[in-house]
Amino acid sequence: MDKIQFKAFYPKDNKELAQEFINGHGLVLKDYGITNITSNNNTWVDNPNMYAVIAQNTNGEIVGGIRIQVADGLIPLPVEKAVGHLDPTIYQVIAKYAHEGVGELHALWNAKSVAGMGISLLLTRAGISIVNQTRCNILMGICAEYTLKMFRKVGFVVDDTLGDNGEFVYPNSNYIARVLGILNAKNMSTAEAIDRERILDLRENPSQTYVEDGGKGPVEVTYELKMNL
Repeated sequence: MDKIQFKAFYPKDNKELAQEFINGHGLVLKDYGITNITSNNNTWVDNPNMYAVIAQNTNGEIVGGIRIQVADGLIPLPVEKAVGHLDPTIYQVIAKYAHEGVGELHALWNAKSVAGMGISLLLTRAGISIVNQTRCNILMGICAEYTLKMFRKVGFVVDDTLGDNGEFVYPNSNYIARVLGILNAKNMSTAEAIDRERILDLRENPSQTYVEDGGKGPVEVTYELKMNL
């Protein structure tokens, strides 16, 4: 059985781990010929409103990751940078929910070495599960066509008031992206039952080992999702 470990951390306090995240993410984007993802940079490392989850193999190598940025009214969310010039309405959407605590789930990636294991879905669940450790109640996101089904499973809903019925040409002409949102990231009412159950269980028990259903069969995942904030 494949084994993997997920670890949540606060990038501002662990810059070495954050740099490993950046390196791994950059290599994956390069493999796909993508160079203009707005969240693919190192400026986020010093952002006090940034949180991350990494996936490590049994050798301790980082093979995947995901981040959450909570809006602070100063540093734009990646989705604002990505599509704001195409549809400025996104700024109004973020501002509308600012008082409730709005953030963005973004920068999801996994290495080719773990392709097909279902790591993307598991990382997405883990990322959503840590929002209760932040002041975020509403999550935004942007996803490509091939990941839309997965994001819908965990509760994201397409905002069809933005762009062309919710669609944007991003990050380049080869891709169609959609802006998504979970209006209640705390109770996860829009998620499918199994995904909601796992996310809420990870919040209750952030340190656990659980055999998850992976794309190639069962995967034993050791979760260490409690952050020392």
